[in-house]
Amino acid sequence: MKKSIGIIGCGWLGKPLFKKLSDDFEVECFSREHTGDTSSFWKRDTIIIAIHTKDEYLKTLQKIVALTKPDCNLILMSSTSIYREFDCDVDESFEITEPSLIKEAEELVSNSKENALILRLGGLMGDDRIAGKWKNANVFSDGFVNYIYKDDVINIVKMMIKKDITKGIYNLVAPKHPLRSEIHKKNSKNFGFELGVFEGMTKRRVLSHKLIKDLNYTFLYPNPLNFWD
Repeated sequence: MKKSIGIIGCGWLGKPLFKKLSDDFEVECFSREHTGDTSSFWKRDTIIIAIHTKDEYLKTLQKIVALTKPDCNLILMSSTSIYREFDCDVDESFEITEPSLIKEAEELVSNSKENALILRLGGLMGDDRIAGKWKNANVFSDGFVNYIYKDDVINIVKMMIKKDITKGIYNLVAPKHPLRSEIHKKNSKNFGFELGVFEGMTKRRVLSHKLIKDLNYTFLYPNPLNFWD
């Protein structure tokens, strides 16, 4: 019998994730605008939460937790922004002390279910998301990037479900960390947009060694410099 999976959030990541997982599992994608009978959705074995941290995010997570069955596996798409207090190499063993919405969300989910898998995603890139092209400022802080290509996220999630990895915290970040200025310069030439100004330097690199080791995973796109080649 196929595993049943529900995805909450049918957006930029949720839709292609739904398509990929549907090859091997029974999958339903549920948006906040969903209408009709949803009772079967909450009976699924695994629920993947891939929603924006807006519109009463914590209250939404509380409702999700309450609606799922007791033995449901929860997968929360979290963010590496939780490491913002650090300016060095960081991994999952680092203790987060600075309060944030992301920290509260992770604690809410992990404390509510025995099987709670927290995936800390780096900056999501790929397709129309081109680093440096869509920007709201002309001055940037330079530093090591912590990006991941969308296809790698989807592959990793599928592998974790197949391998029955149902708990813990994992960083999902490409293993290479070029400078933001390097990526913007290359993309500005390739895509014809104006290059901004870079000041300062952040040294935070979010490491994905645990993910690579536990899944024996080889990234499809290991170097953000080559994401758009």
